[in-house]
Amino acid sequence: MRNFIGAAAGLIGAAAVSITVAFTASAALAASGKLVVYTSQLEADAQQTVDEFKKLNPGVEVEWTRSGTTDLMNKLRAEFQAGSPQPDVLLIADAVTMESLKRDGRLAKFEAAPVAAYQKDFYDADLTYFGTKLITTGIAYNKNAKMKPTSWADLTKPEAKNLVSMPSPLYSGAAAIHMAALKEVPGLGMKYYEALHENGAVAVRGNGGVMTAVAGGEKLYGVLIDYLPIREGLKGSPVEFVFPTDGVSAVSEPVAILSTARNPEAAQAFVSYLLSRQGQELASSQGFLPAHPDVAPPKGFPKLTEIKVLPLDNAKALAEDQANKMAFADLFGG
Repeated sequence: MRNFIGAAAGLIGAAAVSITVAFTASAALAASGKLVVYTSQLEADAQQTVDEFKKLNPGVEVEWTRSGTTDLMNKLRAEFQAGSPQPDVLLIADAVTMESLKRDGRLAKFEAAPVAAYQKDFYDADLTYFGTKLITTGIAYNKNAKMKPTSWADLTKPEAKNLVSMPSPLYSGAAAIHMAALKEVPGLGMKYYEALHENGAVAVRGNGGVMTAVAGGEKLYGVLIDYLPIREGLKGSPVEFVFPTDGVSAVSEPVAILSTARNPEAAQAFVSYLLSRQGQELASSQGFLPAHPDVAPPKGFPKLTEIKVLPLDNAKALAEDQANKMAFADLFGG
């Protein structure tokens, strides 16, 4: 698998603050007090994650806020500016956003994080953030569609004219990563987005809107994160998901502890739970590809090693993020 998390670790200065209290099993049991989590998980998944964590840590009171990564970051940056960041833990869509926080010295180093079983691609080399799953972006299509797409270029064909929906990188972290990744693929690049626009593709706010449009037949094709169509397809929704032959972009839903965390012990316990085999089995049961190599993928997914993930230079993606969003807005609106 190509490196999509750690590519920029050596390029961006790490001003991370080290939390010196090492996590141990006894520390997990001793964790207590209030823990504040900001997450971009689906609401039901976030609640289940918190509930399972609390079974192992009954002394911890978890207060969580759920929104899209972009909205959460706007909220958090306002809190930074006011001098009062609230969360102990961030669990958000993508590593590029985490890199920006790391660059600004906002993340704490967790040296005792339980990452021995993980591929190094899945966590920051400086141990400030850790991938918890793999969420790819591919193509969903309605089963009534005449064309069965196999590559990204298929969405620019006449058969897909005015029939494509996609999430906007202005609101979706996964969509921002997807755009950054496709821009680096020979034969695609920014011209690909121009071709999508010329073919009548439309942008909606997030992945949920794309799923609704494709499942309902309003659009026959969608640029979409994997778990929504796979999960709903197994329940009978008339959608199929394709991993394009030219590769998929991916986010890892990384978790991190803020350098300003008020309860670092509970924060470490939460991160350690997500990275534990038990936490990874929960992710798989929720319909996500687990990051832990020994945990089986959910029904409907290929093995992690069978997926072609497009490479991503996190440092470059971070530097070009605003320009990418402006270029997208110029084509598809804000």
